[in-house]
Amino acid sequence: MQQTLSPTTVIPFKAGIQVIRRDGTPTALDVSRIRAVVNWACEGLDANPITLEAGLTTRLRSGVTTREIQDNLINCALELCSPSEPDWRYVAGRLHIWSLWKDTAVSRGYRYEDYPRTVHAKTERQEYDPRMLTYTREELQEAGSWINPDWDKDYDYAGSVLLTKRYLLTNELPQEALLTCALLLAVVEAPESRLIWGRKFYEAIAKRQISLATPILANLRIPQGSLSSCFITAMDDNLESIFDAIKDAARISKNGGGVGVNVSRVRATGSWVMGKPNTSGGVIPWTKLLNDTAIAVNQGGRRAGAITVSLDIWHLDVPEFLEMQTENGDQRRKAYDIFPQLVVSDEFMRRVTSQGDWTFVDPYEVRTKLGIELPELWGEKFEAAYRQIEASLDIHLTLYKRVNARDLFKSIMRSQVETGMPYLWFKDTANRANPNQHEGYIPGGNLCQESWSNVSPGKEAHTCNLTSLNLANLTLENLPEICETAVRLLDNTIELTYAPFAASQFHNDKYRTIGVGAMGLADWLAQRRLSYTNLAEISDLFEEIGYYCTKTSMELARERGAYPAFPGSSWSSGQLIGAKPVEWFLDNAAKPERWQTLSADIQRYGIRNSHITAIAPNTSSSLVQGCTASILPCYSRFFYDKWAKGTVPIAPPFIRESFWFYPENKTLNQQIVVKAVATVQQWIDTGISMELLFNLNQGIYFPDEPERALKAKDIFETLVLAWESGCKAIYYIRTVQRDSFQEGSEGCTACAN
Repeated sequence: MQQTLSPTTVIPFKAGIQVIRRDGTPTALDVSRIRAVVNWACEGLDANPITLEAGLTTRLRSGVTTREIQDNLINCALELCSPSEPDWRYVAGRLHIWSLWKDTAVSRGYRYEDYPRTVHAKTERQEYDPRMLTYTREELQEAGSWINPDWDKDYDYAGSVLLTKRYLLTNELPQEALLTCALLLAVVEAPESRLIWGRKFYEAIAKRQISLATPILANLRIPQGSLSSCFITAMDDNLESIFDAIKDAARISKNGGGVGVNVSRVRATGSWVMGKPNTSGGVIPWTKLLNDTAIAVNQGGRRAGAITVSLDIWHLDVPEFLEMQTENGDQRRKAYDIFPQLVVSDEFMRRVTSQGDWTFVDPYEVRTKLGIELPELWGEKFEAAYRQIEASLDIHLTLYKRVNARDLFKSIMRSQVETGMPYLWFKDTANRANPNQHEGYIPGGNLCQESWSNVSPGKEAHTCNLTSLNLANLTLENLPEICETAVRLLDNTIELTYAPFAASQFHNDKYRTIGVGAMGLADWLAQRRLSYTNLAEISDLFEEIGYYCTKTSMELARERGAYPAFPGSSWSSGQLIGAKPVEWFLDNAAKPERWQTLSADIQRYGIRNSHITAIAPNTSSSLVQGCTASILPCYSRFFYDKWAKGTVPIAPPFIRESFWFYPENKTLNQQIVVKAVATVQQWIDTGISMELLFNLNQGIYFPDEPERALKAKDIFETLVLAWESGCKAIYYIRTVQRDSFQEGSEGCTACAN
């Protein structure tokens, strides 16, 4: 029978037990030291330290190491975690951090006491960027005084493990990493204000009000690190361009960036090569090479390379493109490790809804026989050209195929339910919101479907640096300052990053694209007892974010100059977020007058960054930040995630006090999600990673009809709603599975694995 212990009880153990310390030396077991650590880990939490002590008593033995004791305490805390007692995950996180502190102290002889020593030692070993020595020892000493070790206690177990395993260097502590990032971000500031901005950056990051994207947090401290998260390149229809794009994808992947490659210009299967008909292998062989590149060049060993390949919906190879990840067919034309993306036009969606026909064509034949460069066109110009092309079938064009648009969309949906893909990127919606239409067009989306801008094969490769506001830790009162900090921080990264190839550097210099995002919307709503149907409150929140981020970029232009392509942009004519006229803001904003003033100021002073806001998925970084991912509802209020060393409890931060105000995405009608994302999109100038989750079980969405399950028609209507509502992209389609999935009277069957 387990003994009940009071706070003064000495844990029973056999006399003479020897434990092995981290430096390898033996010492007598001192239970008071275990108790001190347990009390420290439980301090301020709804977690009784006596319960944790009791769980450890049967695990002590002679010869046990202090690391084993610590690991046993962590495992015990994880076992105690439950929906009714979620704070144990923070206890486990603190114990993990305590182990890191002890290991670091044993290895180098101190913890946080001597930051200048850490900087100089790591710079000498070429672990830190030499630009850290821009700061004097006295300045480093002052910066080190800002460190608050208690901020290390804010991480739950999932967050602390991800932070230490993925982002920290050898013998580096969390606050040292964050402070070093902040100081490097401030290096480009004027000498007299470096420490001022360095402290602002550090405190916003350390308090988890701003989350740095993975490439920034992982690469900023190391010499010649690439800080950009998102890249998009495009292949032209020749070997030189194709292999340059593959080489560029490898360079991006090497530095930890996500890659988007548009292949719509490449001639289709059966097209002409060197004047010989029926010779081209189409886009699939080149996609296969990109697939193998993603496998071969893993992002510095941290994770597998990730490439999305985008193809316009009119391309003759679309049917085979949709079959690239199925098991049947020629395995030499399969690509299981890339992320397929369809570039969808408004004209196609109109024909889907009207059940009209759709025509696949070969871009090479259209280019050579009709003089139309179809991949470059969108909107009314595309529609006019497409009508001309369809009128030329059998007259000038021989390579084409006609299908029913609704049937094609059903095939796309079937693939999405089975595999989660292809992503859908709405070309006309995204290009209408492009402020730089005077300089080109956007061919497709990036890996996570939230960031894009002009791309030209071999000349301009979209490059964007990201960060996110953690709404779980922000109020409307401190939002203006944090938006200012985030925009300035990202603008500084453009000066600090090492672009992986010339077209990326050219784009960085010309457009200065950044993406301030957001995570923790579910937490922000739960704190205020709001839901995803409170669209007015959601709109007001993101109006604040959109306004203050845009205003900061204008102020930076006044201080540092506008981005070089600003003249002739929609910004220069007074249009604002999403290339919308100022009249839209006067009609739709909660505070319209300030937008009119901002429009005039931008026309006068310019704007520093062509694109400013973009909301990424933040699936892993939200765990480090201790909030829900992106702006989507939490999957579940409490669940266990399977990791390499077992299961890890995952829960949103305010689950104990706001349990019922966290809707679970696994049972939430996704049209509610679409409408909320569309509301946010009005204030975000680039995109939003919108993942949709459909539950295929009976009685989930229709409580009055317990036998009814979701049908393909319901999913179809949700996807169409996303397009009609102005969403720019649909990221993954996830499903909660059941054995079969029938559309019903429409006659389309989609089987969920």
